[in-house]
Amino acid sequence: MAIYPPTRPRAGAIRPAARRFPALRYVGPHWYASVMGTAIVASAGAALPGDHGWLRAACTGVWALSAVLLAVVLVARAGHWLFHRDQARAHLLDPAVAPFYGCLSMALLAVGGATMVAGREVTGHGAAVAVGSLLFAVGTVTGLATAVAIPYLMVVRHRPAPGTASPVWLLPLVAPMVSAAVGPLLVPELPTGQWREALLLACYAMFGLSLLATLVMLPLVFGRLVHHGPLPLALTPTLFLVLGPLGQSTTAVNQLADAAQGAAGAPYASAFGAFAVLYGVPVMGFALLWLALAGAMVLRAARGGMTFTMTWWGFTFPVGTCVTGAAGLAGRTGLAAFTWLAVVLYVFLVAAWSVAAVRTLRGLAGRTLLVAPPSPLPVTAA
Repeated sequence: MAIYPPTRPRAGAIRPAARRFPALRYVGPHWYASVMGTAIVASAGAALPGDHGWLRAACTGVWALSAVLLAVVLVARAGHWLFHRDQARAHLLDPAVAPFYGCLSMALLAVGGATMVAGREVTGHGAAVAVGSLLFAVGTVTGLATAVAIPYLMVVRHRPAPGTASPVWLLPLVAPMVSAAVGPLLVPELPTGQWREALLLACYAMFGLSLLATLVMLPLVFGRLVHHGPLPLALTPTLFLVLGPLGQSTTAVNQLADAAQGAAGAPYASAFGAFAVLYGVPVMGFALLWLALAGAMVLRAARGGMTFTMTWWGFTFPVGTCVTGAAGLAGRTGLAAFTWLAVVLYVFLVAAWSVAAVRTLRGLAGRTLLVAPPSPLPVTAA
């Protein structure tokens, strides 16, 4: 979702095999954001209250597109590691790039979740569950590994300078929360008893893991803004990434409360439903506050000359999680206010996705996104 300073090799350092696929050298892990942003359009549309045939058909088409994008980006990233291993290793040691490895897990989980809610009419229920289960398993293992490995590298190898905290630091920590939101879709598919309850409580554990880690990291991000001013223009859209753990956690508690009805006994099933409202409503309120703040900062950056970069994909997935969170609260409380909130946010999501997709295709056609990006200047919007 963000551009970052390229790690340039020494003269003659590129291996002969790498010269055959020079464009793959700059396909970083941030490209998974386009997969996440596309899949959430399908999942969020399917979560909206009401039964609209045209919307469901459109969501199915978007899900198919996200599946194709996932395959393409996975192949491109595999080629990046195969032919540009020096650059791939350098990415892991770059504090500006390494957090984006969390996007791999979220891309797998987002497509898996969209398959079960928007793609099952095409694939059939059994195939949708099989694909969703596979992507959930791989995405969850990858996400948990990333949630440990990237903070470890930040402590022992990266050592970022004071005042460099960025919302992208949240990316590896949000991945387990996505698992917590997707996992409940698989709970009813398991045998009654221990298996269902184990998966349900595992999802709650990942919910707590991600939430507490976010609460540790978020003060660093806000402190950087207060003490060092706005982010550089190109990175300003990453402020929307803060909405990710907020909206996704609200989605998770509602999904888990639904799954608990057939997996947990009394009094826990009803308690989980109450917790979904008691937690989700205040967090959604804070999400709207942050949305207003981030929107104001983006408008300020736009007046200062902000142009398109891959950071614009940050307008998609985080907002989509707020759509699913608001839709979950609408279904649980019956309040029309949450329904309208979900609809308004979904309109914004579709508009943001359309702009990001068109600009990305234009950049690919002009090959401006497949070359070494310029190093961002250390300035903020004036």
